[in-house]
Amino acid sequence: MSSHPPIPTRVVLLSGPSGSGKSLLAARSGLPVLRLDDFYKEGTDPTLPQVEGSSDIDWDHPLSWDADAAVAAITELCRTGRTTIPVYDISLSARTGEETLHIDRTPLFIAEGIFAAEVVGRCRELGVLADALCLTRGPVTTFRRRFLRDLREGRKSAPFLLRRGWRLMRAERSIVARQRVLGAHACDRDEALGRLADAAAGRCATTRSAA
Repeated sequence: MSSHPPIPTRVVLLSGPSGSGKSLLAARSGLPVLRLDDFYKEGTDPTLPQVEGSSDIDWDHPLSWDADAAVAAITELCRTGRTTIPVYDISLSARTGEETLHIDRTPLFIAEGIFAAEVVGRCRELGVLADALCLTRGPVTTFRRRFLRDLREGRKSAPFLLRRGWRLMRAERSIVARQRVLGAHACDRDEALGRLADAAAGRCATTRSAA
């Protein structure tokens, strides 16, 4: 009996505006999940960007996030099935430890976070990309979900959350447009689940149009 080469592990990058339901969708998929929000920079990092015309840190700017560390973790998971990741406390804007993520020989996993689209090109070049999705629900729905979640979890102060929420609601269409340009396919929850099922079945979507 001839032996078959092992199925390579690949990643589905799941992006979308904050509050669009990425974490819930990833959990519903049943696939292993890498939380890309754990790769935020710490609040003391001098390279953190600020919101224009404000003293607030712009946590929605890609420069608030360590893309290199995220790509390293993704590629290590694809290569070995395990990696060490930081544990990040958003309310403290700080890393509080680290943990090891194991996905064993699973051929597919999800890496989800608001900056996932930022590394689509790099993951494609590295040959580890199965698909890239941008989950959308509409600005008003996303605003409500995001504010209630962040307030419930005590992520930041209520005034900060309101300022951020209003700014993101106004910018949501441009956020989605940028993620599409970066290579993520904009879709709702049901289409995203269908594409995840396709990727899990080995029907790679990287050759489809990202528009």
